[in-house]
Amino acid sequence: MSEQTLQDELKGAKKKSAKPMLWVSMISMVMFFAGLTSAYVISMNREDWVTFDLPQAFYISTFLIVGSSITLFLSQRFLKKSNLSASRILLVISLILGIGFIFYQYEGFNQLKSVGLYFTGKGSTVSTSFIIGITLMHVLHLIAGVIVLLVVIYNHFKNKYSATDMLGFELGAIFWHFVDVLWIYLFFFFYFIR
Repeated sequence: MSEQTLQDELKGAKKKSAKPMLWVSMISMVMFFAGLTSAYVISMNREDWVTFDLPQAFYISTFLIVGSSITLFLSQRFLKKSNLSASRILLVISLILGIGFIFYQYEGFNQLKSVGLYFTGKGSTVSTSFIIGITLMHVLHLIAGVIVLLVVIYNHFKNKYSATDMLGFELGAIFWHFVDVLWIYLFFFFYFIR
């Protein structure tokens, strides 16, 4: 067996296992957040539970992350049509919107603090600790998503993707859309279950 044939087989095996491995990791993240939101629901029965409105910044961040998924989806469509320049522009816009999401999450934490709701310490409550803790865990996943987008952008500008070879792009897009859907779930969860 030649070295080229061996490399082709290894590449094929990598392609076959990449998406299933990503799906397994995303399922584990779903279970993690399901556990956190379940604990939130159970804790609502406590006597010291405090209800409050979601910060306005969380609404803005929701629009930003949905917008980033839309631009990433369009970027992938342009890549499939071999329109690399449009694909790259939309990919960078997705990144900017994702960073805007993180900024507005931080602003949301500040808005909670400004009304006397803290994550830890004297002014903290169980409910604020939960909402900030769960949101912070999501932001950490989104930071991972931003790193993924940076890698995809770097590879895209190095011409590593094409209409026929876009596995890395697809994996990054799947993860990014997952993080988007996860935030929408958390947002509506906190909106309706207080």
